Amino acid sequence: MTALGFDALAERVRAAFPAVQAQKSDNGQPFLLVPAEELPAVAKFLCQDPALRFDALMDLTGYDLLKYPATPPSTAIAVVYLLFSYGHRHKLCLKVLAPREQCEVPTATAVWPAAIYFEREVWDLLGVRFVGHPSLRRIMTPDDWTGHPLRKDYAYPADYHGIAHLRDGQHFESAPPRQGDAPAAPAAPAKGHHA
Repeated sequence: MTALGFDALAERVRAAFPAVQAQKSDNGQPFLLVPAEELPAVAKFLCQDPALRFDALMDLTGYDLLKYPATPPSTAIAVVYLLFSYGHRHKLCLKVLAPREQCEVPTATAVWPAAIYFEREVWDLLGVRFVGHPSLRRIMTPDDWTGHPLRKDYAYPADYHGIAHLRDGQHFESAPPRQGDAPAAPAAPAKGHHA
């Protein structure tokens, strides 16, 4: 089998799902932007169509668009799916935008079982609720953790069950101020340099 290039893949997918958009990232990497409500049908099509056969979900990750220099600006959470076909040797990137206020995307676990763990990580760190996931719970932080640490507006708590997160004088560079924080100490001059 011969691997299909992005344009041929996009054409085949868009013929079946006109709402899917072919786009390029800031660094020129092509991807398909999939409306969240279409994700289950698109995923099934990508996996089962004989000419596509995307049988491997190589990665599923996400990132927060808040403060991201995009035009137009967005506060959504982007969920990214990296797919591969072992039979055809082609690859494809999908993106789904989850609105921050209603941060939900349908699960892909019925099509790609590996999504069980990937989706748990994106839920834990970015707060995307994967509707229909068989066991959506935290995987990186403790079960009683508050918030989602990879969101751009997340403020780390000063402590967790009485254990301080930072030693005296340490601070996160661009984090919002936290309740209970002491003022940051000025940086010490580098050793070996004289005024």
